Amino acid sequence: MRSMLEEEYKLDYFRDQGLTRKVCASCGSAFWTRDPERTLCGDAPCEPYRFIGNPVFRHHTNPEMREAFLSFFERNGHARIDRYPVVARWRDDIYLTIASIADFQPFVTSGVVPPPANPLTISQPCIRLNDLDSVGRSGRHLTLFEMMAHHAFNTDDHEVYWKDRTVALCDGFLGALGADLARVTYKEHPWIGGGNAGPSVEVLIGGLEVATLVFMNLGRIRTEKPPVTLDGEAYYPMKIRIVDTGYGLERFTWASQGTPTVYDAVFPEVIPGLMEAAGLGAAYRDPEYRKILGENARFAGLMDIHGKSLLSMRKKVAASIGVPVEVLEEKILPVERIYAIADHTRCLAYMLGDCIVPSNVREGYLARLVLRRTLRMMHDLGLGLDLADLVDRQMAVVGKENFVQEDAVVREIVGREVERYRQTLERGGRIVQRIAGTYRQRKALIPLAEVITLYDSHGIPPETVKELAAGEGVEAEVPDDFYSRIADLHAGEARAAEDPLAKYRERVKELPPTRPLYYESAGEMEFEATVLDYFDGLAVMDQTLFYPEGGGQPSDTGTLVTPEGISRVESVVKLGEVILHQTKGGVIRKGEKVKGKLDEERRLSLMRHHTGTHILLHAAKVVLGSHIHQAGAQKGSESSRLDIRHFRHVTQEELAKIEVEANRMVMMDLPVYIRWEERDKAEQKFGFDLYQGGVPPGKEIRVVQVDGEVQACAGTHCHSTGEVGAIKVIRVEHIQDGVERIEFSAGIAALYHMQRVEKLLAEAAVVLSVQPENLPSSANRFFTEWKERGKEVERLRARLAELEARSAEPELLNGVPVLVRRIDLPARDLVALAQRIAEMGGIAVLAGGTGPVHVAGASGKEGVSAAELVGKVCTALGGKGGGSPMKAQGGGPEADGIAEALALAREEIGKMLYA
Repeated sequence: MRSMLEEEYKLDYFRDQGLTRKVCASCGSAFWTRDPERTLCGDAPCEPYRFIGNPVFRHHTNPEMREAFLSFFERNGHARIDRYPVVARWRDDIYLTIASIADFQPFVTSGVVPPPANPLTISQPCIRLNDLDSVGRSGRHLTLFEMMAHHAFNTDDHEVYWKDRTVALCDGFLGALGADLARVTYKEHPWIGGGNAGPSVEVLIGGLEVATLVFMNLGRIRTEKPPVTLDGEAYYPMKIRIVDTGYGLERFTWASQGTPTVYDAVFPEVIPGLMEAAGLGAAYRDPEYRKILGENARFAGLMDIHGKSLLSMRKKVAASIGVPVEVLEEKILPVERIYAIADHTRCLAYMLGDCIVPSNVREGYLARLVLRRTLRMMHDLGLGLDLADLVDRQMAVVGKENFVQEDAVVREIVGREVERYRQTLERGGRIVQRIAGTYRQRKALIPLAEVITLYDSHGIPPETVKELAAGEGVEAEVPDDFYSRIADLHAGEARAAEDPLAKYRERVKELPPTRPLYYESAGEMEFEATVLDYFDGLAVMDQTLFYPEGGGQPSDTGTLVTPEGISRVESVVKLGEVILHQTKGGVIRKGEKVKGKLDEERRLSLMRHHTGTHILLHAAKVVLGSHIHQAGAQKGSESSRLDIRHFRHVTQEELAKIEVEANRMVMMDLPVYIRWEERDKAEQKFGFDLYQGGVPPGKEIRVVQVDGEVQACAGTHCHSTGEVGAIKVIRVEHIQDGVERIEFSAGIAALYHMQRVEKLLAEAAVVLSVQPENLPSSANRFFTEWKERGKEVERLRARLAELEARSAEPELLNGVPVLVRRIDLPARDLVALAQRIAEMGGIAVLAGGTGPVHVAGASGKEGVSAAELVGKVCTALGGKGGGSPMKAQGGGPEADGIAEALALAREEIGKMLYA
């Protein structure tokens, strides 16, 4: 692959600046350098860090370095743009923003929409959890990092700049920071990712990779140009060529300070306090101690923890710096946890500040993963600190004005998660002990798959599993990169279900797009059209008023009137740009004219409910907070449901406020604005909450605005909120962790619902002989009396059982107490009485009940089986029973046969005793 792209790296800039191409004596990679004596590429593990204690840039803090970068590129013709959220709501393939280029995928990078500026510069917070277990240990890994970048998007019609200018800008920035360019190397490293590829160079100084310059010019989509084969796959030259750079903000800051680890440079406001709280303050200030930290980071940074034994790497580091591995671990382990806590709390500040709600799914799962790992490390260190305080501190350092979520809400979310974690550990202890017992019997360790299940299904951390299992004498398989594996499992989107319409794609691909009259003439209910094709009961017309199912809205239904009769339209779907109408009855022929008629009341009700969904979502945000995000919705003609992401159950009081706010919007009769907008302009105006119901394709998106709620939405809507009519919330349901479902009705459907409720109240009032307004007090009085009477009934029943038991004296058969009798007592009392006889060494078979008969048997006599006796009695009663030789139960429906069945039992007992 490298040789195939070798020509890509012969830059005029390299030649003009006197750089020469060399091959690394250690790894064999090609690199460019100004130093004719250099033999190593400068990357790990070919050489260790040389900047620790010897900074390669002028001293900068994180904010200073960010501003230096953005200002430099602004001075060089780039437009500065604001960061995107860390939750990638504009993507349907990833949950978190993992790189600056992710901001512009897939629509900008594919050329569908223009970039927000060209060229541009940005400092984008990114979250990657695939190296989660390395954070704190390696000295360089972070869960959240800022990717400073400059991007240029080149086409044949507009060349911005390409490789030479990119490398020149990089050198210019490094020089502006005071770097010695003779120490800089550019390592050739062809790049492949996300269906794209291209040459790239890694920028290295002091043994540290500080930037990567990618020249994305190849893609998997076939073009007329000849392909390039990379890793056995064909890639084709793209029509758009992208300068995709990534400068690690934290790495630049680290290299400018030369601290032992990246964490010391990035978290100066947090780490000292954590060290003091952990009792490590004095040690952390000790020069010898910091020397060990620096030496550890210098060599640990050369190693990859992912999938490898941590202990074996510890030994290598210990040998490299000349201390016993036990001493190294004793000194390093607590500090590594401090570093990880500092990193994780900043990551949580961005996650929660950008309105992620912790849960068991999607990005919420990843937030909870980071949060619980933080709590575990705080526990291991014995930190008596409040996690909410630490997250709040990180938000303050970043600047709370940079987050959407209010810090008070973040505090509440963290507090609830801490309590939930405590409850999980209490419950999890019993679960792990039970599982450990099973594996102890098998004389086997608890496998990794079981540990993953315990974490995924029950939230039990692997460290807890390991500790509790050890207490039961069982080992658990917990690799050093456990959390990284878990993050990888949950990092992507589930694959879409197989499309049942796929078999028709070939047939319809030659047909012209169906004209969507439901957008152009939303208020019309009848139309005329020409049938373009008809197959398998599916009619395709040149235009239609029938809305196809999509976006949680069911399709319209109605009729098609043809020259030969009437066909019923039962459902409508969209395949590409062609709309298919599933019909029943009648005769439809290709090429003929038809007249379509919608079921008007259904269409109007769907319009009200879809518009009502937007209104209710906005009302929920007003009442519950800005973090509210739609997790799903299903519109209907009689009722609809809206799923929202929220960190706790919605109370009845909050639900009432949401309903009032929704109806206030209705009564204001606000206009519903619907328009097609260019995607990039809509995103810039309204942000990524546009994509509440998914990410639609295309250069233009249909934007629906209801008061402050703006969404990309394809559904049918009312012209104003007043047309929706009343909105009545029916119920709220907690459907899964972090998701609340609100069910509601709108318009006439809301009126019908209220009438049904009023009817139920009226009927209940008649039954209780009170006025409807007196129902609550009367129901409470009757309920209280009913409970008291129930207690009295139970007391009398117990007394009756006691009397029956006293009168139920067993007879002696061959010296054995035997009680075979009908006693109409509750089943539990029959069982207790039979058991009492068995405890005397006797035998009892008891039956009772006027409906289904219950049979209880017990035996304290060896050789006489209660299960056998009860089984025969129940068979005689038309039922069945079973149990053990000592105790059995059963029953049957034939109450009239109790006497005969018990006589059979007495006869069987006699046979057993006198045999």
